[in-house]
Amino acid sequence: MSPEQKPLEIWGGHECSLNRVGETFRDQTVLSGHEEREDDLDRFAALGLKALRYPVLWERTELSRGVLDWSWADRRLGRIRALGMGVTAGLVHHGSGPAWTDLLDPNFASGLARFAGAAARRYPWIRDWCPVNEPLTTARFSTLYGLWHPHLRDERSFWLALLNQVDAVRCAMREIRRIIPEARLIQTEDFGRTFATPPCQDQADHENRRRLMTWDLLCGRVTPEHDLYPHLAHMGFGPRLDAISTDPCPPVIGLNHYLTSDRLLDHRLERYPVSLHGGNGRLAYADVEAVRVIDPAPPGWSAHLQALWRRYRRPIVVTECHLGCTREEQLRWLHECWSAALDVRRSGAKVEAVTVWNLLGSFDWDSLLTRADGRYETGAFDISEGVPRKTALAALVRDLALDGDTDMALATETGWWRRPQRLLYPPPRPGSLSCQPREAAPLQAIACQDAHPELLAECERRGLRLEGAEDGAAWRFVASETPTRRALDLLIDQRLSGGSVPSTRHRDTGGRRRI
Repeated sequence: MSPEQKPLEIWGGHECSLNRVGETFRDQTVLSGHEEREDDLDRFAALGLKALRYPVLWERTELSRGVLDWSWADRRLGRIRALGMGVTAGLVHHGSGPAWTDLLDPNFASGLARFAGAAARRYPWIRDWCPVNEPLTTARFSTLYGLWHPHLRDERSFWLALLNQVDAVRCAMREIRRIIPEARLIQTEDFGRTFATPPCQDQADHENRRRLMTWDLLCGRVTPEHDLYPHLAHMGFGPRLDAISTDPCPPVIGLNHYLTSDRLLDHRLERYPVSLHGGNGRLAYADVEAVRVIDPAPPGWSAHLQALWRRYRRPIVVTECHLGCTREEQLRWLHECWSAALDVRRSGAKVEAVTVWNLLGSFDWDSLLTRADGRYETGAFDISEGVPRKTALAALVRDLALDGDTDMALATETGWWRRPQRLLYPPPRPGSLSCQPREAAPLQAIACQDAHPELLAECERRGLRLEGAEDGAAWRFVASETPTRRALDLLIDQRLSGGSVPSTRHRDTGGRRRI
């Protein structure tokens, strides 16, 4: 850590996407119940969080053209301020604005800029702003893959949607800084690396360049010398690129990274299910999570933080760290992220904070928010029973916030993304993993005298050590009607976060519960 850096901070945020599918808007703040629970903010503050990414969403506030209702945001932001937490105010989060606009509207940028100026006048004490969350990801899902409004699937619309959002960010920050000159832009974006077999390497190279375009545009890097400038200029976007590069808006780099962010493009279609088949119109290939195929595993957080620091030399915040998985794997994912941030800081990178995302869990991300199935995954809190309950993840967050470290054994063990069973396509041949280092035995033991085969398999899959005899350090598992996967999560929560846990009988839906 360089001498001028403050200690690494823990930030937080609840899942607040408000996306549109057809004519239907779905609001995660409503689905989680946070809409009605102001005391969630006290729960967040009790974790030791220094700041929150928090929604002041355009769609929620401008109820009709020019009619703004700030009442909900007034109460919530006032409470956050009273609790001593900072705010990164988000204005659009996977949305396309109110019903009268969309990502392709020539007036999208000016409309968001007007709203941003009004928000800054209302809350002049907020320093950090994120006018548009993940512009490139939102453009991909909305205009390249057709998943969200306006449901298009063509490349020119994709680039137009991205440029409109980047212009909206620039214009919004200009209006915000008229009121708050010191305001910072925290620009979030999903980031990873696309790997490829040799026939797919050109496409992978294109995708790796494309992934950087939100930050490249805002930093003024997309000039005629940029690799993608000729491609976009051929579509008629040259004048817009020139206007952006001559009036940039360099951000704090907001890194969002998930296990699905690193991809592999493989021309050998026969190795993969049809659901993974795709292509670019010239070449057919499978597009699959890299962690399920390549060996050794993708390097993950540390490599991505280092790459972004080398490219931009701008302050970095991990703006989303979340894993939808079993409890011990959530602990391991956050601990690996935190450790990577500390490591790259020691090499000189300016990493300010790690943001624990999905504090209240989220709904239906397994369908990319395209269906209202009610499929719920937990976060630092579990709302399955109607009232937020701290999970073991909350205990780890508090350890890191207060001490900068943890003695939580489960959190320091190897995550599934680094264990041999991660490889699925094709299944590894016997002996093919001999180059992998031998895993240390799990530190934490689960004790059950009459272990049934399902429990044995579940512990093996999750990297948990199961013992038949109890000792003082082992955690006693008692079989019940609760699905084994859920029961182990509850046991971990009870032992690490304290307090009672429900004797729930939720139907097990592959790790996500339907509520």
